[in-house]
Amino acid sequence: MTVARPFEIEAHGVARAALRPVAVAPATGRGEIEVVRGPDGRSVVARAYATSPFRLLTPSNHGHAAWIYGSSYGGGLVDGDEVTVNVDLGAGAAAFVSTQASTKVYRSCRGTRTVTDARIGAGALLVLAPDPVVCYAGSRYQQSQRFAVAADGALVLVDWVTSGRRAAGERWRFDEYDASTDVRVAGTPVVHDRLLLRAAHGDLGSRLGRFDVLALVVLAGGGVAGEAEAIVGAAMARPLERRAPLLLSAAALRGGGCAVRLAGQSVEQVGDAIARLLAFVPARLGDDPWSRKW
Repeated sequence: MTVARPFEIEAHGVARAALRPVAVAPATGRGEIEVVRGPDGRSVVARAYATSPFRLLTPSNHGHAAWIYGSSYGGGLVDGDEVTVNVDLGAGAAAFVSTQASTKVYRSCRGTRTVTDARIGAGALLVLAPDPVVCYAGSRYQQSQRFAVAADGALVLVDWVTSGRRAAGERWRFDEYDASTDVRVAGTPVVHDRLLLRAAHGDLGSRLGRFDVLALVVLAGGGVAGEAEAIVGAAMARPLERRAPLLLSAAALRGGGCAVRLAGQSVEQVGDAIARLLAFVPARLGDDPWSRKW
């Protein structure tokens, strides 16, 4: 990213408008989140540390789980930005981690990147459900997520991306979106997923057709085995519909769990579908994090 000085002074002292670019170093943000279960059974945030441009908010709620929201001071990711977040849930802890709003990725030549590493202890529950990523025209975004889940732990993950600012004529006009997700349960790999959308491979708008939102939902760990089985069963029972506005497929994971793929025509439509899939989550948290959001 470059910025211009407002004025340059020539040797004879006359001010003129200046457009000489000045290089600006990329911002590298870091977040550290640690949640433990207290003696009263409620989960508490033992550590919430962030460096600019990333920040963390920990609002109170009526349930027993901790809520943590991430955001950026600039309202999104600009050229060269990189954010790394580490999440550690102790035994029996529960946490809902989300974002204040959609993650906006601005036009960039060097690209932007986020990395998430999470450890979910015995009997712990992590619900990682951010708002969707919105890539502006000419942007490049890379995302890496890695999760280590205890055998009886539970991970609920939502990861979704939109076509961009459709109203501004930027439907699927970004240069690159590259998202990878790796999940291990008790040390065993159960998910290795990668979604690569690159304009250089062909026009994205024509390739994705009528769909403007793509989503991945993952349930992993023994703590959500029953819910995952129910989701897969419901998906298998869905009737086929020609040119359906929403597509949904689900597959069981090794050792309990499931991975669900969705493609829809609007954020509201896909958000409603995700909320129905995860209707069990509010009871597990003791409060509904989506009652005033989706």
